Amino acid sequence: MTGMPDSPWFRNYRPAPDAPVRLICLPHAGGSASFYFPVARGLSPQVEVLAVQYPGRQDRRTEPAVTDLEALADRIAEALGPWTDRPYALFGHSMGAVVGFEVARRTEAAGNGPVELFVSGRRAPSMDRGDEWQPGTDEEVVAEIRKLNGTGGALLDDEETLRMILPALRADYGAVRGYRYRPGPPLDCPVTAFTGDQDPKARVEDVQAWVDHTRSGFGLRVLPGGHFFLVEEQDEVLRTVRERLARTPVSVPA
Repeated sequence: MTGMPDSPWFRNYRPAPDAPVRLICLPHAGGSASFYFPVARGLSPQVEVLAVQYPGRQDRRTEPAVTDLEALADRIAEALGPWTDRPYALFGHSMGAVVGFEVARRTEAAGNGPVELFVSGRRAPSMDRGDEWQPGTDEEVVAEIRKLNGTGGALLDDEETLRMILPALRADYGAVRGYRYRPGPPLDCPVTAFTGDQDPKARVEDVQAWVDHTRSGFGLRVLPGGHFFLVEEQDEVLRTVRERLARTPVSVPA
């Protein structure tokens, strides 16, 4: 990313300076930027992928995690500014889908919104029921993550690694639980939603409700799997993303 400032918020695993569009990827609760390394590998060089690194994990582990989801969206939207010199889309999984939605709201209000919002494994904000799981003991947190298959078992069995990721997990669960959707105008950009047909956290009918959050086009892809279906179905997800972005009229500013 020649000429771009260093930022603690973004990781560019496969620079693609000639790509006509960027994809900004937002992790799930407890997740980190490296989750999207395969996405960067799969989409480059046609799409330049920037993975967001939330505070409190990996190389930002000494920073306090953000426990307010809207405050997190504020900070990401502000940091995104220099990377909106070319068209961009947003992709978020689970918690990242809600963060992406709130970032899109902010950037559209500022006049530099995304060309598309991709959401994965998350019911529409308007379907929020305030029933998010409340973290209990460390053992209960680990059991919940194992149930969702969000983190490899080997990582959860390593005590040192577990001590490193638990604070971020707790902070993220708290941020999601504390989030309340504020009714407002629908997005100007299209929304494409993905979910697994066996996802206990994102029932198909609740994911379909994302249609109410855009005044532009909407698409829904239901794929085999549970909450982390996109790991096994990555090729299908990326094929849809690639096709959607290829159909979007984009141009690099002079």
